[in-house]
Amino acid sequence: MSSSARPRPLLAVALTAVGVVYGDIGTSPLYAMRECFFGSHSVPPTHENVLGVLSLIIYSLLIVISFKYIVVVMRADNRGEGGILALTALIAPAGTSAGARGGLVLLGIFGAALLYGDGMITPAITVLSAVEGLTIATPFFEPYVVPLALAILAVVFWIQQYGTHNVGRLFGPVMVVWFTVLAVLGISSIVHAPVVLTAVDPTHAVSFFRENGWHGFAVLGAVFLVVTGGEALYADMGHFGKKPIRVAWFVLVLPALLLNYFGQGALLLTDAAAAQQPFFLLAPDWALIPMVILSTGAAIIASQALISGAFSLTRAAIQLGYAPRLDVEHTSSWEMGQVYVPQVNWFLAISTMLIVIGFQSSTALAAAYGIAVALTMTITGLLLPVAARERWHWPIGVVALGGILFVIVDVAFVGANLFKIVQGGWLPLAIAVVIFTFMTTWKTGRRLVAERLTSRAFPLGDFMQSVRATPPHRVPGSAVFLTAQPKGTTPPALYHNLRYNKVLHEHVVVLTVTTVPVPYVAADEDRLVMESLGDGVFTLRAQYGFMEDPNVPDALAQARAKGAGIDLNDITYFLGRETIIVTRHPGMAVWRERLFVLMARNAVRATAYFRLPTERVVELGVQVEM
Repeated sequence: MSSSARPRPLLAVALTAVGVVYGDIGTSPLYAMRECFFGSHSVPPTHENVLGVLSLIIYSLLIVISFKYIVVVMRADNRGEGGILALTALIAPAGTSAGARGGLVLLGIFGAALLYGDGMITPAITVLSAVEGLTIATPFFEPYVVPLALAILAVVFWIQQYGTHNVGRLFGPVMVVWFTVLAVLGISSIVHAPVVLTAVDPTHAVSFFRENGWHGFAVLGAVFLVVTGGEALYADMGHFGKKPIRVAWFVLVLPALLLNYFGQGALLLTDAAAAQQPFFLLAPDWALIPMVILSTGAAIIASQALISGAFSLTRAAIQLGYAPRLDVEHTSSWEMGQVYVPQVNWFLAISTMLIVIGFQSSTALAAAYGIAVALTMTITGLLLPVAARERWHWPIGVVALGGILFVIVDVAFVGANLFKIVQGGWLPLAIAVVIFTFMTTWKTGRRLVAERLTSRAFPLGDFMQSVRATPPHRVPGSAVFLTAQPKGTTPPALYHNLRYNKVLHEHVVVLTVTTVPVPYVAADEDRLVMESLGDGVFTLRAQYGFMEDPNVPDALAQARAKGAGIDLNDITYFLGRETIIVTRHPGMAVWRERLFVLMARNAVRATAYFRLPTERVVELGVQVEM
């Protein structure tokens, strides 16, 4: 589990996890079975088809969620943190060739970009599905479905500022009621057609494909909707830890889901006309409105898993250098991983509302839903064997067998979802390509800026020799020069300060803040690397994990405790402020350079990001030609 302030009871954490992690998977019964028998690639709800689809649903949940994600993928935690970026950082440092490693990293980054697209569609389809239940009670509500969905989504994104823990504490009990109701409705229907339980026999799934051919394969794209929350589950692992998530799944979530899907299947066996809304028609007439209200609450909660997962992914992307600095607010004293990123929240809010306005119904959205998360699951399945072999030292035979099983299942789901591309599946793919372009542009741009600055940098050794040869005027106090340049080079701000201001402070610290491919740097001896260059000049490297926020004043206090002559009450921070000039020099295309400049201008200032006191910061400008 990720670092936390103090331990909490397992049951309490599991309850909170149910309210955040399992919302997406938990609301799939609202639309998954309906899309199999009433969607764009549906099959008739015959006895054989119902048992075949149910068999596919059962083994999708068991293989993809229970085995792949709950048992195996959640082992691939990077010191407690999960998600595809944590997995990418886990496999990146060693073990493969540079070229192969670079390809794996790009795959992981694209998988993260795909999750943002999924994070926009999940709230839209779940809320629309729930609100559409009102139209069963009376057609009066049909014109109000979209406005109601937009109002609910506005509330969902507004409450994000109060933090995952507070949201989960509110949502947990609601989801416990939800899963209990799912189970009760399922059991009440199963008793009328107990033959539906024979769907546990996997031969029904084989027979389904044999009888329906390619049409049956297309239905697999609708079946996939029952497992779409797997990646969000993995991304949210750092919020709660592995054990509470596993306990909640096997004790409550999985049994409730299986019973409800069996119940919907039993309903279709007795009334084929129920295919239009099998979930809501499970409930008796008197319970329809309460079920719509409860479904709407569950749909709101379903949005939470992807939203909070997007916050975690963004924070990791910033620290790994794939996103510019953004406001990252900590929302819990219990878990370091619980954060809120306002810019991402409102970007998702606006995008989700536009998607609702554009698609108008959950059935139309179902055509767009699934392809992005199917690709992300496939990428996770490709990265996982590398972690299993290199990190866990599993036998090559076990790794190969597991990898082949996962890839076969994942590729089958991706292939089935390809039918959806022309019907709206292009949307999350387009979103992912745009976000991937932003992320790789930022990473490449930062590398090019560093190369340009390094190429004209003054070696630090030569700088110290010039200081000794011609001692400058020394002024009282301490000066800290933050730099991202490689070790051994003089920060441009330090060089320009001495050249133009003709002074050097009594104590000088050349500080580099770096991110290492682990979530948290636990040991103080690993946090700081300090070296004295003499004449009151020190180099200091402060290392942080990709789930930590740099705190320069704290790092300097630790350096003073280790012997650096720093007056903590008299520090001036010097930052280099780069003015980037777009050119046609080799490096990036001009349009990408302009995009990089735009991103750089909108990044959070270094002063706030590194927690520097603004009244003590001096910025010295430098022009950089891309």
